[in-house]
Amino acid sequence: MFAELCITSNFTFLTGASHPEEYMERAALMGLSAIAIADVNSVAGIVRAHSAGREIARQVAELERLEQDGGFIGPPKPPHLPDPPRAPVRNVPRLIPAARLVFAEGVEITALAASRDGWARLCRMLSAGRLRVAKGDCLLHLPDLPDTPEGLELILHVPRRPSRDWMRHAQALADTHRARMHLALAPRYDGEDTARFDAVARLAARLGLPLVATAAPMLHHGRRRKLADVLTAIRTGTRVDRLGRAALANAEQRMRAEPEMRRLLGPHAGALEAAAALAERCTFDIASLRYEYPSEIAQGETAQSRLSRLAHEGLRWRYPQGAPEKVQKMLAHELALIAKLKYEPYFLTVRDIVDFARTRGILCQGRGSAANSVVCYCLGVTSVSPEIGTMVFERFVSEARDEPPDIDVDFEHERREEVIQHIYERYGRHRAGLCATVIHYRGKRAIREVGAAMGLSQDTIGALSSQLWGFFSTKGLERERMAEIGLDPDDRRLQLTMELIYEIIGFPRHLSQHVGGFIITEGRLDELVPVENAAMEGRTVICWDKDDIDALGILKVDVLSLGMLTCIRKAFDLIAMHHGPRHTLASLPPEDPVVYDMLCKADSVGVFQVESRAQMNFLPRMRPRCFYDLVIEVAIIRPGPIQGDMVHPYIRRRNGAERVEFPSDELGEVLGKTLGVPLFQEQAMQIAIVGAGFTPEQADRLRRSLATFKKHGSVSEFRSLFLRGMADKGYDRDFAERCFSQIEGFGSYGFPESHAASFALLVYASAWLKCHHPGIFACALLNSQPMGFYAPSQIVRDAREHGVTVRPVCVNHSYWDNVMEPDGRGGLALRLGFRQIKGLSEEDAAWLTAARGNGYLDVRDVWRRAGLQPSVLARLAEADVFASLGLARREALWEAKALMKGGELPLFSRDIDGEAIAEAAAHLPQMTLGEQVVEDYVAMRLTLRAHPVALLRHILTPESGSAPGQPPAPEAADLRRQLAAARPRHPRDVPSPVTRAPPD
Repeated sequence: MFAELCITSNFTFLTGASHPEEYMERAALMGLSAIAIADVNSVAGIVRAHSAGREIARQVAELERLEQDGGFIGPPKPPHLPDPPRAPVRNVPRLIPAARLVFAEGVEITALAASRDGWARLCRMLSAGRLRVAKGDCLLHLPDLPDTPEGLELILHVPRRPSRDWMRHAQALADTHRARMHLALAPRYDGEDTARFDAVARLAARLGLPLVATAAPMLHHGRRRKLADVLTAIRTGTRVDRLGRAALANAEQRMRAEPEMRRLLGPHAGALEAAAALAERCTFDIASLRYEYPSEIAQGETAQSRLSRLAHEGLRWRYPQGAPEKVQKMLAHELALIAKLKYEPYFLTVRDIVDFARTRGILCQGRGSAANSVVCYCLGVTSVSPEIGTMVFERFVSEARDEPPDIDVDFEHERREEVIQHIYERYGRHRAGLCATVIHYRGKRAIREVGAAMGLSQDTIGALSSQLWGFFSTKGLERERMAEIGLDPDDRRLQLTMELIYEIIGFPRHLSQHVGGFIITEGRLDELVPVENAAMEGRTVICWDKDDIDALGILKVDVLSLGMLTCIRKAFDLIAMHHGPRHTLASLPPEDPVVYDMLCKADSVGVFQVESRAQMNFLPRMRPRCFYDLVIEVAIIRPGPIQGDMVHPYIRRRNGAERVEFPSDELGEVLGKTLGVPLFQEQAMQIAIVGAGFTPEQADRLRRSLATFKKHGSVSEFRSLFLRGMADKGYDRDFAERCFSQIEGFGSYGFPESHAASFALLVYASAWLKCHHPGIFACALLNSQPMGFYAPSQIVRDAREHGVTVRPVCVNHSYWDNVMEPDGRGGLALRLGFRQIKGLSEEDAAWLTAARGNGYLDVRDVWRRAGLQPSVLARLAEADVFASLGLARREALWEAKALMKGGELPLFSRDIDGEAIAEAAAHLPQMTLGEQVVEDYVAMRLTLRAHPVALLRHILTPESGSAPGQPPAPEAADLRRQLAAARPRHPRDVPSPVTRAPPD
């Protein structure tokens, strides 16, 4: 059978017009024996094709099993119709990993990985080409091709008009790699193929190379031609109707079956057999990649003995009075299962990374599947006690599923880079790299780029973007929505644009960097997968994303960042500095009723995960009284549970308004802890297994379709299987429908219980800090910005409402960070720092504080001693930091502008023998309270003077009297001027000393 060996997928970004999965499915239908996804200088799409092939093989095996068991597929045959012909042999095409190498010398070669050694050489070659240039590019030279490329089969592509240099390179390649080099015979569908085939055959004879037939497809089906032209227009930055020769001449450059290829090639059809024979020689299967995790053997101690020793040491550390018998049994069970599956190195790697962070004082917290286990608790990876939850370790490290464990570790967002660079230094860049993230076309980008390629005006594109959710949530109502926004739904160009927008959704556009998924290997990483530079300096990434890694069973360590950890660590440092005790996440007083009282009142501004308006609305109804209530609180206000209508039933049952009942005892065991309402991903899986009779393999596929932010989720495909399984076990159809609709809600976002438990600990920690140390918590929040829902002004206002004294930024008392200082009454006051001033750099603040000594006297003193530019002094004056020196905002700005305009004159810049140039004082008008408030927001985005609405209260509610600091009946226009929205630049209403002389 014919084998197609030169396929371009859409992972040759903005060029190929079909997914790798579509090529694999099309090849199965056409009866091709094998295909090779050969993207330009890339193997990024190969795993997608491999996963599709594995799914095709599973479906074929399932169909054959049903036929052997006497089952039938589809509806029964009507009696008046003849018997159908015997079912054809079902085809599962084989995938050959490959890449199309484009060399700087103008030569293009498709390299097929015939063996594992060949794959390693291909990956190292691509890595070399990508590491020498910036992200997204690849620069290959012909010397990069090994002289003895064992394990590689090479197909040389003939250009449209071979140059003399190309002929010279082709002859050299043929002489060097004759045993592995072939010449591609591919039609161009331009009416000149017959003559071209003869010319290529003569060239092959001259070079002494065999011919290999290929359709060189860029499309899996001819209907993708329009989309291919749109992709070309996007890539070249032009419009489709201006592509000219860059557009495809026709839709013929597509996948072709063997009969079509024989007809096209005519007398040269023997190249088809050569392609099939070449495919037979390529025996490498990407599923056979033997990924070796680092052994983590230290000082002659095996990984198994080292993990056991560290775990038992941690057990004594966590339980100084002796661990409960239940915990000891859990630890022994988990260690035995880990040893059986040989996952000790993985746990040790995570432990070592966490240990490095702790030695540097970096706060971290593990979460994910295996993080909430006794082993991880004893290793210090997580601070969540496994006794709190009800999770079973086998759900995460399972011998039956044979899946790698999953541990995510969150680090302080300001210091995660230290951890990342430590991993590179410890394992080497040839053994460690970050995963990629494939950026796919979604609504707004698709509308913007396809609309521009189709020649739509920016107004039309903007109008379409405004209806984004309407278009993509209710497909089929485009005409009505277009009419509503003033567009002509019958316009042919607009209709075609919408069709292409829907078609491009889900297409990969480019590769980006994963948020923190590290792949670490025992041997060379660049022999497992190509490595390339990331956009961020000092980082390297691989070309496969999280889904690809999961499909190949490769372990990854997620090194993530979390702003709240930065805030909590800084709060712990402030408590230790001012109050003495050093807290950790594990040492906080547990189950403090005062903390839960605060949360029940929805007093949660700044508290992790429960600070949103939705959470604040839910807290008084939920009324959490224990840690597990926080676990549920974190998980329930999510799109998945909300869309699955799980929130209201849970609250009604919790408050006793609805009876808690279960349709069966077995489902009662699954849903008992959540009052019969499924809230976690693990429960969705258990309902499918226990209630609908899913096999572990089917439940695992369901779990994958429920994955968070799944790009191609397809929960609905399990609907009929689920409903039939529930019916077979005697459950009512209404109940089954309701269960599945709830499970389906997880398709958009379902939260695992293990993640919720880890996050709940941070909820409790941040709530405890806010409850017992509101000033310190506000200070840490401000020093960790940007993060969370709330702006600095809201954080400061909330702190003051909790009795915290907040002091303004001061040139003689503030530092870069916000700090706590004695308030003179035995407590602490929050002093705002220079970081709150917009546009002020940390370096300028460092110079200012370093030269301060016993304090500055005036603006000119700061200029002389700190060496700050006059423009920086003006910014400080705008923030009113000189108020403690007796200088009002306008007076300080006057002095700063004098320096800015006059500069340092050689004769008069400094006092001479104590003499100074006398200058009459400027009489500047005093600013009103409204003006002060506005300028505070302009300079710092917050004010300590008055709430803006307080200045309008006497107008909004006249009986309340006059606003403080304002005349009894101010003009509305004057108030609007005073309370104008914060401007991007300071109003230059202070006269310049150069243009306006001071009054006599």
